[in-house]
Amino acid sequence: MKFSFPLVVKMVLIDLDGTLIDTAPDLAAAVNRMLAELGLPARDPGTVAGWIGDGVPRFVKRALTGELEAEPDPALFARALALFRKHYGAGVAERSRPFPGAVAGIERLSALGFALACITNKAEAFTLPLLKNLDLYKYFGLVLSGDSLPRQKPDPLPLRHACRHFGITPDHGVLVGDSRNDVQAARAAGMPVICVTYGYNYGHDIRESGPDAVVDSLTEVPQYLKLYGG
Repeated sequence: MKFSFPLVVKMVLIDLDGTLIDTAPDLAAAVNRMLAELGLPARDPGTVAGWIGDGVPRFVKRALTGELEAEPDPALFARALALFRKHYGAGVAERSRPFPGAVAGIERLSALGFALACITNKAEAFTLPLLKNLDLYKYFGLVLSGDSLPRQKPDPLPLRHACRHFGITPDHGVLVGDSRNDVQAARAAGMPVICVTYGYNYGHDIRESGPDAVVDSLTEVPQYLKLYGG
């Protein structure tokens, strides 16, 4: 399904990693502290950025194997996961910062009257401290993390849950993200999707996934939207 512009919506869902906040520096630092404790070689931060987006367990597996879908030794994985959670929890907002234009973009959307929600696959134990430490939590009427519901993106469940929360149908919402997971979730939910060009997306150009629009900054998002008054 393709949507026409301007999109008449009430709710704007915003992805976190790679869309709202550049979290790669702290994720890479935590991964390399984890690997050091395990006696394993460090990973290049640029490579680590390409692994972000499918939740903490898969991220740790990628750090151990160097592959997107490979499975490490279960005992090693269990040790690594605990170490990663320890290190990332201690430094979740040390170097992570909103992308240029991100704060201005969500402030503008809020001022225009759109309901805002943050929808991420990051675990709640990291999502909430990150948003609060960077003074971003206050903008969102709903925050759904990767472990808030039984399924996460690319499953449409988080998007449908947000629609129920705000009392709308999916066509009166829009997801703003950076990855194919976001596009797939939106398509499955029957919701339009706008993607940023600067995100992680496993190293692929987001245009290949066919979002409804592509922007270079969250400041550009409002020009595609009109507030739904129903």
